[in-house]
Amino acid sequence: MNITMIIYVLGWILTTIAALMFLPFFVSIYYEDPTGKYFLICILLMLIPGFLAIRKRPKNTRFYAKEGFVMTALSWLLLSVVGCLPFCLSKEIPSFTNALFECISGFTTTGASILHDVETMSRSMMFWRCFIQWIGGMGVLVFMLALIPMTGGQDLYIMKAESPGPNVGKLVPKVRQTAYYLYGIYTALTLLEIISLYIAGMPLYDAVCTSFTTTSTGGFGVRSASIGAYSPAIQNVVSVFLFLSGMNYYFYFLLWIKRFKEAFSLQEIRLYTLIFFSSIAVIAFDLTRIGYSLEECIRYSAFQVGSIMTTAGFASADFDTWPSLSKTILVVLMFIGGCAGSTTGGIKVIRILTYLKTIKKEIAHLIHPRNVKIIKIDGKPLAHDILRSTNVFLAVYMMIFVCSLLLVSVDNQDLITNFTAVASALGNIGPGLAKVGPTCNFDLFSPFSKYVLMFDMLAGRLELFPLLVLFAPSTWRRR
Repeated sequence: MNITMIIYVLGWILTTIAALMFLPFFVSIYYEDPTGKYFLICILLMLIPGFLAIRKRPKNTRFYAKEGFVMTALSWLLLSVVGCLPFCLSKEIPSFTNALFECISGFTTTGASILHDVETMSRSMMFWRCFIQWIGGMGVLVFMLALIPMTGGQDLYIMKAESPGPNVGKLVPKVRQTAYYLYGIYTALTLLEIISLYIAGMPLYDAVCTSFTTTSTGGFGVRSASIGAYSPAIQNVVSVFLFLSGMNYYFYFLLWIKRFKEAFSLQEIRLYTLIFFSSIAVIAFDLTRIGYSLEECIRYSAFQVGSIMTTAGFASADFDTWPSLSKTILVVLMFIGGCAGSTTGGIKVIRILTYLKTIKKEIAHLIHPRNVKIIKIDGKPLAHDILRSTNVFLAVYMMIFVCSLLLVSVDNQDLITNFTAVASALGNIGPGLAKVGPTCNFDLFSPFSKYVLMFDMLAGRLELFPLLVLFAPSTWRRR
């Protein structure tokens, strides 16, 4: 275990977050917000240990997958603790547990909140609450890789540990350039949405914060009524960008280099689009039974499918009052999630595609035992280690889900509340149903249950294994 390299990376995490905190500080100056001083305090508290950790580059910069997982998991834990300090110091969220919950929900782009009235927050704290979702969407370590050549060639281990999806690779030969392209696409989507929302009539401050939480598929809003507080035109703009944000960024990279045929032939994109629009059609038809107009049925179903499938967690209506079929589809979409290589949570469409192909192969093998069939995606055979890790992921995902559900049930809430709360946390979605529905929040849970849900949020964002590696005794043994 290369401890000195891990400390070095954690030092860069502290200095990077300290630098990013200047943005909400400048927002506080612009709006004459007195809470800005707390960001300065946090910046100083982070810069001192951060500079001490990075003042000297380690002689041995080599590390392997194990260190990459540990670096990523510890970085996210550190991010969560230091990120919640402004909320605690300003007393806008006085409880450390609640502030940590809100911060982890932000960085992991879950969108589950303990706040009862969002509008009471100061402008700078509200901005920070939305900005941490944008930071966490693509990942602060990927951001650092785009700016700082830190690790002398082993950067891919960090990117694999932090980026969502079963088969993270490089868009181009150099990892740093891949990180640069990813953040370029991410930033371009964010800027395009800010402009679109502003044109649609949203105030600039709201447009910036909403764009941060849409392209990151996070779901924090600046209004207690979420996106339902805005006009239908604004809701439609957000719906479009939710759909775009749920796509694999490799698709956009192929469009950028003008490989259009290859981009539109990606099987994951096709399945994602099929599930997305099929769900909209069924829910829209189902909503006609409860008195909505045709326009409302399409708008509400498109928005909510986009919000839940991309695991953003926005709400434009109280979908907890919808018919059972519509709610069931939304719960199923919670587990599916968006594409790998995007900012979404959930199991991911690429894994669903792999499971479908595996089932098809098994059925074919039962009918023709001597037939040898290779599973392919986009014309390329899937390696055995990818199939193995994909199957193990589902098993571990369900084990964590069941264990968390049992632990949270100690609070004696109803089954639907507990079930959807855990599904929401592990899938990084945000709202659930019943007492954690779109008009409610997660403050009803005890501190113990909140820590269980915080673990789920971190595990879901990091694709389970980086966080679990911390608990393996062999991780900490010296070679």
